[in-house]
Amino acid sequence: MLPDPAVPASLLAVLVFLRGCFTVPTFTTFAALVTGLIAQTGRGTVTGMLTGVGLTRTWSHDRAHAFFSRARWNPDLLGISLSHLIVRQLLPADAVLTLVVDDTLFKRRGKKVFGAAWQHDGAATGPRGVGRGTCFVVLGLVVDLPFLARPVCLPVMARLWRPKQEQSKVDIAASMIRFLAACHHGRRIHVVADAAYHGKALRGLPATCTFTTRLPATCTFTTRLPSSSVLFALAPPRTGKRGRPALKGVRLGTPAQLAATADFAPVQVTRYQRTDTVHLAEVTCLWYGSFHTRTVRVILLWDDTTDTGYDLALVTTDLTSSAAELITRYAKRWSIEVTFAEARHLLGAGQAHNRTRAAVERTVPFGLYCYTITVAWYALHGHQPGDVTERRERAPWYTTKTDPSLSDMVAKLRRVIIAARFMPTRPGQPTEQEIRTVQQAWAAASTNAAA
Repeated sequence: MLPDPAVPASLLAVLVFLRGCFTVPTFTTFAALVTGLIAQTGRGTVTGMLTGVGLTRTWSHDRAHAFFSRARWNPDLLGISLSHLIVRQLLPADAVLTLVVDDTLFKRRGKKVFGAAWQHDGAATGPRGVGRGTCFVVLGLVVDLPFLARPVCLPVMARLWRPKQEQSKVDIAASMIRFLAACHHGRRIHVVADAAYHGKALRGLPATCTFTTRLPATCTFTTRLPSSSVLFALAPPRTGKRGRPALKGVRLGTPAQLAATADFAPVQVTRYQRTDTVHLAEVTCLWYGSFHTRTVRVILLWDDTTDTGYDLALVTTDLTSSAAELITRYAKRWSIEVTFAEARHLLGAGQAHNRTRAAVERTVPFGLYCYTITVAWYALHGHQPGDVTERRERAPWYTTKTDPSLSDMVAKLRRVIIAARFMPTRPGQPTEQEIRTVQQAWAAASTNAAA
């Protein structure tokens, strides 16, 4: 039993799916720290989590730090459990999984922070485009929720990447994809990534091969094609002569050279919550330098506003989906960028100050998983049809708001946590009426403050 103040019953109903990743005492600490990070409106440090859950005078701060640095739990297994929760509770039965892989830098200072170094920072504002911190490769599961018009990316795995180490970001991404595919054995998986993710580690496997250093046959991979890539025609048929047969056909050239001779056709595609008419062309070929002899398709796109060349070039190992479906699938990649920004600014992911290896490798995945837990809680227990209307009544300047945002989800979960802490009921078991009472009081206070 968690001490007072306890985890709300509805949140605990989500966290119980993850209980198998922990011992009983460690699960108690985990549930409290998740509640504290979500409830915390200040810095998302480890002690800030204790402050958020109201346990600063009940627990020693070493208990919270030990959870990340010494306790026996694996962030990968926790992420896999989260993925099973999403697949079973938020997706239709036998749904095809769409995964997004990307990396992001979390700023860190201090010479003794494990893994911290000066490296590329895609969010940097200066001309150099670098920052000091820890870089994590993140794998997220894209979900279409009935109350959201846009897809949402829910992180289910994250691993630290260190510069000048044996494993590249592509190697780490491929390893995570293989692990998740093995845990969802037999399920079809589509993976999308930006142009940085391509190479030998992402080459496919023959159906009869049991060697597991590359992606399984149930996975397809779609990424943006670099402009310097050189493409080749499929290998010609064997001649029957002695010697090794040719592995590739004639040189087709770069994407720009393909676009100069390609036949584009107008197609309607749905992306970024709108439907546009674009011009598409596709070529079945080999990207020998990256995917070797595996057959791939190159999709070239240009908009009506473009006079020459192309606007987007995709390469995919998916040989069955239509070109329009591939454009729609790749557009969902942007959802992981939204997740990174919201996890940082609303939940404080990456703000912990720990320095040891185990703690550094666990706190960022923990913060990203809290994002997934928050969205899962809202989808399963928190959403009400009148949430957006209530929000627009409190903030009438949001004239075009039709969907709840993550800030709305976090705010509602925080109100539930407050109700569980201060209402005179059994710890962790606030009634629906009590939760509503706190929400109405909060709404009235916000309206009076705005007036």
